[in-house]
Amino acid sequence: MNSCFLYHAWGFYTHECTCEEYKGNRIILHVQAKERIRFCPSCGARSIVKNGYRLRNFVGFPIGGKRVTIRMKVQRYKYKECDFDQQEKIPFATGSCSYTHRFAKYVVDLLRGMTLQDVSNHLGVSWDTVKEIHSSYLKRHYSPPSLDGVENIGIDEFAVRKGHVYKTIVVDLDSGRIIYVDDGKGSEALNKFWRKVKRKNIKIKHVATDLSAAFIASVMENCPDAVHVFNYFHVVKLMNEKLDDIRRKIHSLEKDINKRKVLKGTRYLLLGNGADIFDKQHKTRLENALAMNEPLSKAYYLKEQLCQIWSQPMKAMAEKVLDDWIRQAEQSKITQLQKMAVTVKTYKKGILAWYDCHLSTGKVEGINNKIKVMKRNAYGFRDEKYFTLRLYALHDCRITRNVGWTFFSLQLTTNWLAKDALLRSN
Repeated sequence: MNSCFLYHAWGFYTHECTCEEYKGNRIILHVQAKERIRFCPSCGARSIVKNGYRLRNFVGFPIGGKRVTIRMKVQRYKYKECDFDQQEKIPFATGSCSYTHRFAKYVVDLLRGMTLQDVSNHLGVSWDTVKEIHSSYLKRHYSPPSLDGVENIGIDEFAVRKGHVYKTIVVDLDSGRIIYVDDGKGSEALNKFWRKVKRKNIKIKHVATDLSAAFIASVMENCPDAVHVFNYFHVVKLMNEKLDDIRRKIHSLEKDINKRKVLKGTRYLLLGNGADIFDKQHKTRLENALAMNEPLSKAYYLKEQLCQIWSQPMKAMAEKVLDDWIRQAEQSKITQLQKMAVTVKTYKKGILAWYDCHLSTGKVEGINNKIKVMKRNAYGFRDEKYFTLRLYALHDCRITRNVGWTFFSLQLTTNWLAKDALLRSN
């Protein structure tokens, strides 16, 4: 077989193919080293001798839709004077692996858009082999994640499976990559991360979290100089929970059947953004529900007013709006709103800190959604180490897809411009 073809197809540049055969829908290539070892690698002596050989099979890069097996005659050499006795090196495979480097690279490329089982079925190798190749690649390129240049981080937890099993992640908000993963959702889950930050002498400037007491205590203890920002999404979500609680209680205490019918089914109208309700029928129904219940009306308009805190041009104006909101909630004489006023007053500094850096956990929430999709596609992960490696490489999958789409769009644009120029010239 042509040496140039062997090199470009399978990466063989020091080996030659002695014969080829086709058996069982598989191409088998018999290869061996072009030159034997003439000097002892240990002492440099020339009297080294052959000491038998063994045949090893490697899964090679498929060609023509056919599976390829590389069957190599691995020679063993011996030199008695220095007790040298070992087999020749195999440049196209690593250690005891039963596949070539080209095949491993092909598997990794396929896994960017396919599942482990899909690649296993496509290439005719075991699921464990595919996972081993991918694990080695991820460990070599993404583990452990570097903390160099990290200044802004987001912290959040996600459910691994049902039964209150959680993991905590730390995300670099500038690059969008996960830089830390650990079990649990308490402050203990972040202890290893803070120790690594102190050991590497990393200066964290901004931290974005939800209103979790565990995360707040952990940040205050280990990173007191950083600006701690509370995500506005969780503040509004908490207000929506209070509003929904008020609606349920009013509905359960209401005895008038007609009023109960008006209240029933207004949950999503109350919790949604009022500016987005363009349907006249829905808008009329919402106005009727608010007109019949003063507590519900107060809670709804305070919810809408709370969203205005993050749309002010300056921090001082936002603080004024926030103080006014707290005062109205305290004077509403509604238990749920008064409790919400206490919560907002407690977290006032973190809420207003958004004007200092304009950071939020929105990117972290997006990553959590990607994790859910990844788990759903894989039908769950039974190997925790492999799952962690997949999390560290999650940002690379996104970049690859975006780059592919950008390249495809660029090709379409180029083709269109070329056709347009051809038509103009004609």
